[in-house]
Amino acid sequence: MKKLLVSRSVEKKIQKGQVVLEKEDFPELSETDIEVELYNQGKQFLGKAYLSPQNKGIGWFVTDQNISFDQSFFETLFKKAKDKRESYYQNDLTTAFRLFNQEGDGFGGLTLDLYGDYLVFSWYNSYVYQLRQQIVAAFSQVFPEVLGAYEKIRFKGLDYESAHIYGEEAPENFTVLENGVLYQVFMNDGLMTGIFLDQHDVRGSLVDGLAMGKSLLNMFSYTAAFSVAAAMGGASETTSVDLAKRSRELSEAHFNANRLSLDNHRFIVMDVFEYFKYAKRKGLSYDVIVLDPPSFARNKKQTFSVAKDYHKLISQSLDILNPGGIIIASTNAANVSRQKFTEQIDKGFAGRTYQVLDKYGLPADFVYNKKDESSNYLKVISMKVTK
Repeated sequence: MKKLLVSRSVEKKIQKGQVVLEKEDFPELSETDIEVELYNQGKQFLGKAYLSPQNKGIGWFVTDQNISFDQSFFETLFKKAKDKRESYYQNDLTTAFRLFNQEGDGFGGLTLDLYGDYLVFSWYNSYVYQLRQQIVAAFSQVFPEVLGAYEKIRFKGLDYESAHIYGEEAPENFTVLENGVLYQVFMNDGLMTGIFLDQHDVRGSLVDGLAMGKSLLNMFSYTAAFSVAAAMGGASETTSVDLAKRSRELSEAHFNANRLSLDNHRFIVMDVFEYFKYAKRKGLSYDVIVLDPPSFARNKKQTFSVAKDYHKLISQSLDILNPGGIIIASTNAANVSRQKFTEQIDKGFAGRTYQVLDKYGLPADFVYNKKDESSNYLKVISMKVTK
């Protein structure tokens, strides 16, 4: 067990409840993928952590208790996590949700997502991956009802992204329920599963009729989950735009699962910014526009960053939005605060006004660290344009 002294600033950060550890917190560190005991400059024990580079930071502070990250430790965490999701287990209209959400549930670098009878483990760094045997063993003790499980490798260094790891194999494509809507998912086809579970509250607003009788444009649509939700909530027509060629096939599968006719629902394989131009040329306009871009994207002509460029999506949406229309603006960029996101939206409106209908963060199953704003990474604002 490696023991490390940390600076006063790191000690303060931990005391504030922030648990992501940064490279600058350990300027002389030469070793990673290790469990560590942290001490302050007075050599007082602060707690247990681990160091392993990942998509954010180089590790996580885990607990102020001097305990081992063994099977018993994870069983305790998983039991608490299961209890927190009791309302989801009682909901007959939803069968897909997050069971364990990184630091929100007590251990950063690990998520568990339930899709009906099947589970997906996501490993975000190589240290957590090294613990997978005891983590999987703990999970199977606490969740014996799960029929089979898969893993997703969300860090670089291994030669595969996805694998079946125990129990029954799921059908190649099968459906889960969310807010009473069927979505086709796939467990073992790269990192994606066909639906982003953190958006179920936003999709719920569409199922509940936010777009009833309206036309909806879904940009960066992926598998058109927002469009299906809107159609089930009475939207008169939907248009789903995504650059990925496979998006059309995956989107149609959701509509077919719900026995929705495709007559009033279009799937366009095109760059979003090109579609804005196309729609203006053709005189197309919409009552509701959904904007849920990746945090960063690049194509042959340009790069896109939520932090710098989101305002362009807003301004170009306003050009093809019907009077009194609704924009649902969304981002999952953890590095963009809610204030910065609002500033990008206001820049796009350029003096025009809007009424906020709803604001969303992560849903209840995505438990987050309330002492660290970036932990609640999802930011969605639903707004009606007033002039």
